[in-house]
Amino acid sequence: VFVDGGIRRGTDVFKALALGAKAVFIGRPLLWALAYKGDEGVKEMLQLLEDEFKLAMALAGCTEVSQISRKHVVLPQDNRVMGEATPLPSKL
Repeated sequence: VFVDGGIRRGTDVFKALALGAKAVFIGRPLLWALAYKGDEGVKEMLQLLEDEFKLAMALAGCTEVSQISRKHVVLPQDNRVMGEATPLPSKL
């Protein structure tokens, strides 16, 4: 499974991999970076994406990409308070 669309941050890459993706495609952020600063902008954007992804891995306790799994996916029914499911807000 490849994920294309909606990948804007390193955390999006982490979530896609946790849901079973083998790879992600990054389009719009690359185009924004290219339009902003050319080649240097693309390099900066890719570095930012990598840094965010590594931080997400560290916060999840992963030291290798192969450790990212479905167990890192939290569903609304997993957010339990006093034994009852409390849906997470879709918008803040």
